[in-house]
Amino acid sequence: MTAYELTGPILADEDRTVGKAWVVGGRMTYERPTHTDVTRVDGWVIPGLVDMHCHLSVGPSGPVDGDLVVKQAMIERDAGVLMVRDTGSASSLDVLDGRLDLPKVYRSGRFIARPKRYLRGYAVEVEPHELPAETARQARASGSWVKIIADWIDRDLGDDADLTPLWSAQQWSQAVAAAHAEGARVTAHTFATESLDALLDAGLDCIEHGTGMTGVHMERAAAAGTPVVPTLLQIANFVSFAAQGAERFPRFAARMQRMYDRRYEHVAQMREAGVTLLAGTDAGSSIAHGDVAREALEMAKCMPVADVLAGATWRARKFLGASVLEEGAPADLVVLTADPRLTIETLGAPAAVMLEGLLII
Repeated sequence: MTAYELTGPILADEDRTVGKAWVVGGRMTYERPTHTDVTRVDGWVIPGLVDMHCHLSVGPSGPVDGDLVVKQAMIERDAGVLMVRDTGSASSLDVLDGRLDLPKVYRSGRFIARPKRYLRGYAVEVEPHELPAETARQARASGSWVKIIADWIDRDLGDDADLTPLWSAQQWSQAVAAAHAEGARVTAHTFATESLDALLDAGLDCIEHGTGMTGVHMERAAAAGTPVVPTLLQIANFVSFAAQGAERFPRFAARMQRMYDRRYEHVAQMREAGVTLLAGTDAGSSIAHGDVAREALEMAKCMPVADVLAGATWRARKFLGASVLEEGAPADLVVLTADPRLTIETLGAPAAVMLEGLLII
């Protein structure tokens, strides 16, 4: 049996750095093995990266399935992303079942939205009174997460069209309770300020984007331990959304432009308020797969690099209930040429990627 010697340093946790480690039988160990067939792997070692907001069944031209889902999962893996939270699928991810050579995927089932209040063809569309039952259905299907669209532009308002909530506070409370009863957690797509009181009141488990959060919302999320995935790569698209809607929907366009203009300041404010920030790309139609290193660069413009790294590795894994690099844990790791706590750019060029103890690159 071939063993690997990781010469390190090993960034085993946020506050735990180890000089070296070994991989034996696909597992981490910090005790020197007796094997004589040992392959040396040099470099800084971190847990496999996590993309907390990814859509493996969505590509540049819309929904994909089958081999294209597998291809996109491979792109993530080769970039060092060894764990994905798929925050809403447009088609089945069953093709990934049993694939130990691909990232571990925490599924959220199908997007849930109201009719004509989200991207066409992506979501299960239900009327408000149907939300709790559909949430329970998607919770059973995914086994881990449910993704609900909290707000979207209401074009029926004409010139006054703007982001508006899709569900009432009571419907949110019932939906979150339904998911929790099935053992799943709930996250929400939200851009608008108007949705957030109901989400936080309902005991939501995570917030995607969160561009409408006020200081009060941030304090509430921090106190509740509710993390935010700020998806700065996606927020960079708000300027084009604003331009596209400026003539027909001026209120909507103005809001999107404001949120774009203050995006870095806003995320910095979240961190200062104590909100846990996790890295997610929103990979799919407009964001390339395998781009978590670029998301990390965006986050590093408004928060310390060490916090960015934690949000893409240890904190994300612990939030999902996954292992990091403790003794006996699966050897899911990335090897880098420099200390990523000082040089976040090194995430974009891993020297090696190991999944379940197998060298991928």
